[in-house]
Amino acid sequence: MSTTTESKRKLSVTFTSDMTSQTETKQKASPSSTGGRKSKIWEYIALSTVPLVLVLGNSMLVPILPTLSKELGISKFQSSLVISLFSFSAAIIIPIAGYLSDRFSRKAVMIPALIVYGGAGILAGLGAVWDSYGILIGARAVQGIGAAGTAPIAMALVGDLFKDGEESQALGLIEASNGAGKVVSPILGALLAIIVWYAAFFAFPVFCLLSLLAVIFLLKEPKREEQPKPLKQYLKSIRSIFAKQGRWLISSFFGGSLALFILFGVLFFLSNILEEPPYSIIGVRKGLILAIPLLGMVLTAYLTGTIIKKNGVLIRWLMNIGLAMMVVSLALAIWFNSNLYVFIGLLTVSSIGTGLLLPCLNTMITGAVEKAERGMITSLYSSLRFFGVALGPPLFGWLMGMSHQLVFITVSSLSFIALGLVFFMVKPGKQVQ
Repeated sequence: MSTTTESKRKLSVTFTSDMTSQTETKQKASPSSTGGRKSKIWEYIALSTVPLVLVLGNSMLVPILPTLSKELGISKFQSSLVISLFSFSAAIIIPIAGYLSDRFSRKAVMIPALIVYGGAGILAGLGAVWDSYGILIGARAVQGIGAAGTAPIAMALVGDLFKDGEESQALGLIEASNGAGKVVSPILGALLAIIVWYAAFFAFPVFCLLSLLAVIFLLKEPKREEQPKPLKQYLKSIRSIFAKQGRWLISSFFGGSLALFILFGVLFFLSNILEEPPYSIIGVRKGLILAIPLLGMVLTAYLTGTIIKKNGVLIRWLMNIGLAMMVVSLALAIWFNSNLYVFIGLLTVSSIGTGLLLPCLNTMITGAVEKAERGMITSLYSSLRFFGVALGPPLFGWLMGMSHQLVFITVSSLSFIALGLVFFMVKPGKQVQ
C-alpha cells in the first residue's frame, strides 16, 4: 500500500514539474507575448532613429547649399564639398568602426559615434556663423568620422537582434527611415533657413541627442556567446568570405553605392535648377519638390522590407525590376529634363526603383555572414554607399557644367551596367539565410 502511495506521489511531482517546465519554456519562447511585441516596437523605433539622424546631418543641408555658396563667397564645387567631405571621411572610417563593433560591441561604437557626430555639428554651425569655410569644412570631416559608427553598425545590430522575416522587416524599416530622413530633411532645412540660413547646423545636434538616448535606453544588445577573434584570424575570415561569395557581394556593393550616388546627385541637380530661371523656386516650395521623389522611395522601401521576408525568388525579381525602372526612367530624362513635371515624375520612378533594390540588398548582405564578421561586411557595404553619396554632388555638378543631357546619359549607362551585374551575379536561393 505504501509503495503504491509513494509511486503516486512521485508521479504527481513529476507531472507537476513537467507542466511547470513546459509553461516556463512557452513563456520564454513565445514571441507573441505582449511584452515581446512592445519590446520589439521600441527596438524598431530606437534603431530607426540612427539612420534618420545620419541623413538629417547631410540631406538637411542640400537646400541651403546655394545660399551657403553666396554667403561664404565660395564656388558651387566648394559648397558641394560640405556634403562630399563628410561622406568621404565616413566612408574611410566605416570599416574600422565595423571591426571595432565586431571586436567589442555594437553599442560601444554607436554611443561615442553619436556624441562626436552631434558635437561636431555645433562646431560646423559656429564655422558658418563666423564665415569660416575652413572651420565649417573641418567640422564636417569630423562629423563624417562620427557618422561612420552610426547607421552601418545599426544594420549589423539588426542581424544580431532579429531573425527571418523580422530581420528583413527591420532592415526595410531602417531603409525607409533613411529615406524618410531624405524626404523630411529638404523641407526641414528650408523651414529652418527662414529663421537664419545656418540654423540647420544647430538643429541637427538636438536630433542626435534624441537618437543617443534611444540607443542607450531602448536597445539591449544580445550577449556574445563566443570570444572575439584575434585580428589575423578575423582578417582571414573576411578574406575567406570574399573568396567564396565575392562575385555576388561585390556586385551588390556596386548596385547599392550606385543607387545612393544617383539619388544624392539628382537631389543636387534638382536643388540647383529649381533656383534658376525659368523656375526660380526657393525656400519651402523647393524643399517640398525635392521631397516628392524621396517619398516614393520611402514608401517602396518600407513595403519591400515588409513583404520580402527571406524569399530569395521574390528578392531577385524585385532587385532586377528596381534596377530596370532606374535604367528606363533615367534614360528618358535625357530628353525630358526640361519639362519640370515630367522630369520629377521620371525621378520619382527612379526613386521607386531604388526603394525596391536597397532593402533586398540589405537583407542579403546582412544574412550572408555570421555574427562575428557581420559588422565588417555591412560596414564595407555602407562605406561604398557613402562613397556613392560623396561622389554624387561634385560629379553631377561637373557634368552639369558641360550638359544636362550628359548627366543622364552617364547615370542611365551606369544603371544598365549595375542591372547586368545583379542579373548575372546575384542569384539568391529560394530561401535567403
